[in-house]
Amino acid sequence: MKPVSAADLNVFLSIAAHLSFSRAAVELGLSPSALSHALRALEERLGVRLFNRTTRSVALTEAGERLYSRIKPAFRDIDDALEDLNQFRDTPSGTLRINAGRAAAQLVLLPLASRFLEAYPDVTLEISADDALVDVVSSGYDAGVRFGERLEADMVSLPIGPYLRSVVVAAPGFFERHPVPQKPEDLHGLPCIRHRFPSGNFYRWEFERGGMQLEIEVGGPLTLGDVGLMVGPALQGVGLAYVFEEMVAEHIAEGRLVQVLGDWCPYYPGLHLYYPSRRQVPAVLKAFIDFARAARQEQ
Repeated sequence: MKPVSAADLNVFLSIAAHLSFSRAAVELGLSPSALSHALRALEERLGVRLFNRTTRSVALTEAGERLYSRIKPAFRDIDDALEDLNQFRDTPSGTLRINAGRAAAQLVLLPLASRFLEAYPDVTLEISADDALVDVVSSGYDAGVRFGERLEADMVSLPIGPYLRSVVVAAPGFFERHPVPQKPEDLHGLPCIRHRFPSGNFYRWEFERGGMQLEIEVGGPLTLGDVGLMVGPALQGVGLAYVFEEMVAEHIAEGRLVQVLGDWCPYYPGLHLYYPSRRQVPAVLKAFIDFARAARQEQ
């Protein structure tokens, strides 16, 4: 029997982590057909089936589960050993993969990333913008960026970026046809641009004043899955939009949008960079953590 190589097992580990041939193929830089062929050859050499596969799903067999649980820690130890070599380099190198919500990527992560890459030219940074809640460990990311209240307990996190504020805005022409809301409850019955999460739930607009907190479920003619897409329809008078202030500050200053309910929209702690606490922090991630921490202190 031809010996099983580390490369063969790495193919197995990637498929097992993602339970998806397409995502594993992207991670390994292979075509799905080449990946499938490599797995089939591995199963033939081992004489056992490692996955149950259909056109719609991929699942580990009992043998696959046992192999995965045995070799995953060993490969993690190998990765950590190789990572130790970065301590002997003048500057870190390698690929850093970060998952973030779309707004987080636009407002905080991308501006920070450009400066980081200038400081660390040997680093390759891959950012995946996705509003769905992603398990960064099982999905193969080194870190993620989300709001602090949405983080799991086993994650280490640090704030990055400034305090944020969400504001309610609409085009001037909108208020020629509709009354100006004086309190959050006045939003009921007014056309609003709604945001639906990947989970299918609608976002309830959040307000606070004098210790009183309100969540308003708005209605309206347009629903979008990306907060950044709301600015255009708001400018066109489709409805009221609830967006990050930074996205519309210039439009407000130049009179293209009008802000309302400002006294109900306080600033709140911004975004957090988070990463798993149960393993050694790679040198390239540590460099990004230190860079992000220093950048926030400058703000």
